[in-house]
Amino acid sequence: MLLALSIPPLLEEFAILLVAGTLIALVSARLGTVPIVGFLAAGALIGPGGIGLVGDIDLVNQSADIGVVLLLFTLGIEFSLERVRKLASFFLVGGLIQVGITTAVVALLAAAFGAGWRTSVFTGLLVSLSSTAIVLKMLSERRATTSPTGNVAVSLLIFQDLAIVGMVLLVPFLGGQPSGPVDVFVAIGKALAIVAVVVILARTLVPRLMRWVARHQSGEVFLLTVLAICFGTAYLTSLLDISISLGAFLAGLMVSESRLAARAMGEVMPLQILFSATFFVSIGMLFDPAYLARNALLVVGLVIGVVVVKMLSTAAAAALLRQPSTVVVSSALVLAQIGEFSFVLERAGEDFGLVPAGLTGGTDAFIAVTVVLMALSPYALKLGDRMATRIAAARGTKTEAEFAGTPGDGFAHHGSDLRDHVVVTGYGPRAHHVVDALEAVSVPYTIVTLDPHAERQAAECGRAVLIGDVSRHLIAERAGLREARVVLAVDSLPATVEQFARVAREHNPHVVVLAWTAGIDDATDLQRNGLVDHVVAERQAALDALIAHTLGHFEVPEADAEAILHSVLGPADAAVDAAGADPPRDAG
Repeated sequence: MLLALSIPPLLEEFAILLVAGTLIALVSARLGTVPIVGFLAAGALIGPGGIGLVGDIDLVNQSADIGVVLLLFTLGIEFSLERVRKLASFFLVGGLIQVGITTAVVALLAAAFGAGWRTSVFTGLLVSLSSTAIVLKMLSERRATTSPTGNVAVSLLIFQDLAIVGMVLLVPFLGGQPSGPVDVFVAIGKALAIVAVVVILARTLVPRLMRWVARHQSGEVFLLTVLAICFGTAYLTSLLDISISLGAFLAGLMVSESRLAARAMGEVMPLQILFSATFFVSIGMLFDPAYLARNALLVVGLVIGVVVVKMLSTAAAAALLRQPSTVVVSSALVLAQIGEFSFVLERAGEDFGLVPAGLTGGTDAFIAVTVVLMALSPYALKLGDRMATRIAAARGTKTEAEFAGTPGDGFAHHGSDLRDHVVVTGYGPRAHHVVDALEAVSVPYTIVTLDPHAERQAAECGRAVLIGDVSRHLIAERAGLREARVVLAVDSLPATVEQFARVAREHNPHVVVLAWTAGIDDATDLQRNGLVDHVVAERQAALDALIAHTLGHFEVPEADAEAILHSVLGPADAAVDAAGADPPRDAG
């Protein structure tokens, strides 16, 4: 009894949530459905409308808020200040069109069915918001946040997240209480001031801070620093009555200006996945299956109406932005749901007596429609892809994948668009020689390292380096491990080589793993467990053999390989390597 009483309330709720969410997500995966649907179903099952395993939804919602913050933070990292500038017309013009049309049409429809004008406008505002969390999750899973559809969708979502500030300020007025325009101008002034501060910090302090922390080669301190930037910025914006999600996005923008952005993304992504799942489960808990059973026709009718209105408004915005018809269709479908921040707006309206559409049980209807649309979102995305492909085929135009999107950040597709390339982990003197040889025969490669000093050395040679821990799934994907032909570890410690080899095998069982070690014993240990295909040791002769072995996998003639070896390995380099210098400390 004493032991049970000592369990923190959050632990009990969180354990039930994770276990139920995981089990139902596994079942969903076996049935071929997407994880988001499984998480929503798990929430509906364990929530008050289901079997009631979770009693304190407020505790779960706090964890869900963390998921939203981390999701918006990673979105900010994927963006950059330059990309935001290029997309300014998208989210200012397009966002205003989409929100304006949706609000106006829904308000007119609600008024036509007898709702008062204040309630009608309030309902229009609720429907105008799409789900940032779900859309970003879907786009990021297919690495499409920088695609043409991703540009349109994310731009409109940014506008909506900004607009929620003004919408909340309008609620008292819509509720019949006086509210002057001064409050709106003050809010806009705060938002502009925050953006100005973020731009200054992103260009000056934050990149320097992250480089300084990275020099210590401490993964724990680096992760804590990134999280401090994320949650610290979100908290400061909340003190100024600005959405924490917008604060988190701005924090991500600050980090995106650093060369260490990819590493930051890789460190935060596991946490983002965990808390994002919590968010989807918490949304599912709001759903009452019994209400849906009693009012199925009403909910279905409202779902169809919302989808039609949102598709038309989003399509109009994309078309006026002169997007291709394929992008117009796919973006219209991907945003055809109601968002999580509509719950925030609905709760604010409830305090002033505003009920969605003025319906009896309007809140229950709103929740049911929103959850159903969220569950249908992944299928809407797939439908959009199929429709866009058919339109492109019918008109003889390019598919969306063939259109060049707005460039994202520098690491977005570092090695992910390569095939049959070499992944080099670590960048010390030996890796420098190997890369010289690869360039001599035009073999594609990508370099991954945790050492900022190595990154600067490579930059001086005009070589792009992905800074991050390759053991992180995201970094491994960005390096293109799944499509690589050969992976090399020539400037890393034996323990790091073994870890790298395990990660490489997980992503690509057929990849050839090559390594260099300072001693024969280390080489024997690495090759004994079968993780490494070929290990060479003992100074310069071994490096010669390793380069020749690598080139052999790309069918470089032996005579050409020998000429390249003589070219990239001079007498001075041979003397340095013969001295048997220890490899640099590089966990890459």
